[in-house]
Amino acid sequence: MLKLKTSIAGLGLSILLGGCATFGNNVDYTAVAGNDFVSANYRAADALQTQLRGKLDGDKPLIMATIVNIDALEQSSMLGRVVSEQISTRLAQAGLPMLEMKLRNSVYLKRNQGELMLTRELGEVAGTHKAQAVVVGSYAETRDTIFINIKVIQPTTNLVLAGHDYVLAKQGTIRSMLVPD
Repeated sequence: MLKLKTSIAGLGLSILLGGCATFGNNVDYTAVAGNDFVSANYRAADALQTQLRGKLDGDKPLIMATIVNIDALEQSSMLGRVVSEQISTRLAQAGLPMLEMKLRNSVYLKRNQGELMLTRELGEVAGTHKAQAVVVGSYAETRDTIFINIKVIQPTTNLVLAGHDYVLAKQGTIRSMLVPD
């Protein structure tokens, strides 16, 4: 009898675990695990941080603008917003004082677009928040790739203090982040 109960329990466990293994099976976990998206954005931020050594005042903040579509500078996407968030996070991890603009009421926020800053607005926004630099950028789409350009601009002079370009493969998760809002 004990052997029968053990066998039934083992069969039940096998069915339960088998069901769990197929739950959510339409997600390609290998593609998610192999996605270099965060690493690419962190490498970009690291490159900026290296170029900025000795160029910034440690007490004054930086502002991160939303990365925009190069063909429509007043538009972004989930991709632009997430790239901006990850670069800002990585710069903060490196010890740079990043000002969180989503908590400010006086910045132009376009619904579903993030913190958009055009050149004519940089000086005004940076002055209001006493920012020493603004991180800006754009992305361009081709059929198979996304080209991303990130720059750190000194708002009082419009001089580029640091810059970095990189390319992402336009596939899977990244492709889904480009869907217009």
